[in-house]
Amino acid sequence: MTIIDSKAGRFSGIDVGDNVMQFLGIQYAKADRFREPQDIISYAAQVDAVSFGAQSPQVPGFMDEILGTKTIPVDEQCLYLNIWAPKKPNKPLPVLFWIHGGAFTNGTAATSWYDGKNLVSLGEVVLVSINYRLGPFGFIGTRSFGLLDQISALRWVNRNISTFGGDPANVTVFGESAGGSSVVALTASQGSRGLFKQAWAMSPSLLQLRTKREAEIATQQFLAAASCSTIDELELLPCQDVLAATAKMFAEVENYISTFTPTCGGEDLPEDVFSASASSGIPMVIGTNRDENRLWVALNPQSGQMAIDAAKNIFQKTFGNRADEAWQTYSRLRPNHSPAQMIAAMQTDQNFRFPAWRLAEGRSQETETWMYWFTWPTPVFDGALGCCHALDLPFMFGNLEAPSVEMFTGSDPTRKQISQIFTAELLEFARSGRVSWPAFDDENRETLQISTKRSSVSDPEPEIRRLWAATL
Repeated sequence: MTIIDSKAGRFSGIDVGDNVMQFLGIQYAKADRFREPQDIISYAAQVDAVSFGAQSPQVPGFMDEILGTKTIPVDEQCLYLNIWAPKKPNKPLPVLFWIHGGAFTNGTAATSWYDGKNLVSLGEVVLVSINYRLGPFGFIGTRSFGLLDQISALRWVNRNISTFGGDPANVTVFGESAGGSSVVALTASQGSRGLFKQAWAMSPSLLQLRTKREAEIATQQFLAAASCSTIDELELLPCQDVLAATAKMFAEVENYISTFTPTCGGEDLPEDVFSASASSGIPMVIGTNRDENRLWVALNPQSGQMAIDAAKNIFQKTFGNRADEAWQTYSRLRPNHSPAQMIAAMQTDQNFRFPAWRLAEGRSQETETWMYWFTWPTPVFDGALGCCHALDLPFMFGNLEAPSVEMFTGSDPTRKQISQIFTAELLEFARSGRVSWPAFDDENRETLQISTKRSSVSDPEPEIRRLWAATL
């Protein structure tokens, strides 16, 4: 047992070896339903931080099945954080602040893939991971309570992390998918000013950042699914009824990933998040995976039955009179793809890569920004996954031996080289706010390509970039 005394209280954690202390399940705030979080400033009794706290109520996704997180307790009071820190550091250390993904509707920090021990033992840093409210509990109406939870956790870190050896003046927020979009949103938020120094967004699902109109439509859809007339009525429903309505809504709407997300122009975010992020002065690294959408193709048993004409029709709806050019471009750059994989390649760029380019283009005019492209394809399932969404997570955390990772990545020894490239860049960014490759600009568009080798590429696949620039 490891004991830490601070002005906020006493915390007991665990020595997990390799000179690393672990503190799990520290509650950083309390929140009534559809209310802003209330920071916990001090703890009257000792906090036994030896197990993960409850996760937000949610309709589980496929990653919850893979990672076995369905067994973790669920509670609306879910605002917990976890800390991994070196024992007895001789100076204040950079802090990495992790925000998990899950489409803003599912997920938890309490998974072995996000275990911070290996990252902390690789470099002198402190790592914090957090839970935040999800689905309607976190994003109802035009409010972004889940984002406010993240800011509350950052305030906790600002007040308390020095006790655990961290430097509150050098915090790097990083996250993947919805967590990556959260990172971008935090750089645009006035409420997070001064709470972190730099940002790293992995596969940010930027199109999920919705307008007020989209939020209002989703709210009406959810009220109908819950048989309620107002949000005040929703507030009185039992938690299980809210979840049942959420599952019903997900089954009925065409695009469920836009139902509960941060609202641009709402009470908690500016209307133009990209511009606000650009003018924030916060250095940022932005990256995507080559085959993000292949994950969902591989999980869809009907994808193998898609005919080439059906795929071309989707290209036609997307690109209009440039559909033939687009099909030929993707056929050349993504050879031997099935019709469903062609759609996945196109939608990867539509949903992830092109929005990331737009963000980097705007930011690079005002604030230093770097881009990377993760391209290593996993060999499992006869290569069906490619370099899909979430594949990079165990590489980033150095957790290649964690449960279920080999099922996703295989066991090729070159995986360690990739992980070393990735983690070395993140750790250096946390220490110095710099990375090893040139910053992005509109002219050279330097991008770090990460696979078994690292290489800095100028304007990778300009044909695709120009195609989307002329379409969107």
